[in-house]
Amino acid sequence: MTHGDKFIPELLAPAGSLEKLKVATLYGAHAVYLGGQSFGLRSAAENFTSVELREGVEFAHARGTKVFVVLNSFLHDHDLENLVDFICELEQLKVDAVIVSDLGVIETIKKHTNLEIHLSTQASCLNIASAMLWKKMGVKRVVLGREVSIADAKKIKQATGLEVELFIHGSMCMAYSGNCVISNYTQGRDSNRGGCAHSCRFEYQLDFKNPDIVAKNSYFMSSKDLMGIRLLQDFIDAEIDSLKVEGRMKSHHYAGTVSQVYSEALNFYREHGHFLSDDLERWENELRKVSHRDYTEGSLVEEAGSDSIYHEREGVIQDFQVIGVVSQTLKDQCILLEVRSPFRQKCEVEIVPFSGGPIHVAELEFSTFNGERPSKSRPGTLVKIPYYPEVEPFNLVRARVES
Repeated sequence: MTHGDKFIPELLAPAGSLEKLKVATLYGAHAVYLGGQSFGLRSAAENFTSVELREGVEFAHARGTKVFVVLNSFLHDHDLENLVDFICELEQLKVDAVIVSDLGVIETIKKHTNLEIHLSTQASCLNIASAMLWKKMGVKRVVLGREVSIADAKKIKQATGLEVELFIHGSMCMAYSGNCVISNYTQGRDSNRGGCAHSCRFEYQLDFKNPDIVAKNSYFMSSKDLMGIRLLQDFIDAEIDSLKVEGRMKSHHYAGTVSQVYSEALNFYREHGHFLSDDLERWENELRKVSHRDYTEGSLVEEAGSDSIYHEREGVIQDFQVIGVVSQTLKDQCILLEVRSPFRQKCEVEIVPFSGGPIHVAELEFSTFNGERPSKSRPGTLVKIPYYPEVEPFNLVRARVES
């Protein structure tokens, strides 16, 4: 995207459900990507029904946010039987693009619709020759593998004239662009057809069959998470068209916080033309508040090395969790909060507005609709909390995870 004389990349956020789509959109994502009930690689995600797809597209488009639908599973002939109806439905809904990895799916889309086609990272496009071939097949944008550096992505864009999309944040995979069959072998679940069991996150015993080397347990295939906030200037200088955030199966807190941080940083650049901001440390701190493993810059600058391996247990670091989502604000009276996780009276919380830093509340008091003040809230209920003028519906309220 170009604003005046400044190139501003698109921020593409994950939307694993209708509510996460709304959260990511309201927190500043320029585009979201999501999956229907079939044909995607995140079968464990909530995904979208036809009714939710329509509502989601309407919600996003009303706020200037694009919607991309993933069709990136590798399909067999029997899978293709229902594809035509689905892509025709997507065209009728006016989705902005579909993300595809299978040549047969691309041909089917071209035959039956005029949908814009983006090449999924699953296709492992890593070089100019490959990108040129996909361009001849009708692809407008290539989602490059995580193995590609920003510098190489720039070369691919300049040589092909294609739009390029590059991951900037989220989980990483030890296999080339996700093309992994460990889950197939260990659990009979096809990771290239939506069944990844995240086997790379498990602990394995390394047995070197050498008497001089002691066998040991290791998480040698588990990668740290990607964070490219300090490389935003490099992305812009290379004119990378879209900055992709991984995470359709992650939480509302993740979708909202990551969207807010990167969109706020891009807005700062739009206004000032640089990233020399005192907010940089705050942005990084916000990204550490969402569920994550240790962070790395992966292969964005130079090829990832042994320091990108996450040597801890499969679990992730999670210091904060969402305890509620703002349902309604009653001016100068109160805020109605939908409780997602139980919390106690007078606990310390942060309310996360759509822009700017969090609102810190040292002792949050709440009451029920009949005026009662229980010691602890119950998930699935609405409670009243004090009014803050900066707070809006869909704002997230979070608290530290109790140890």
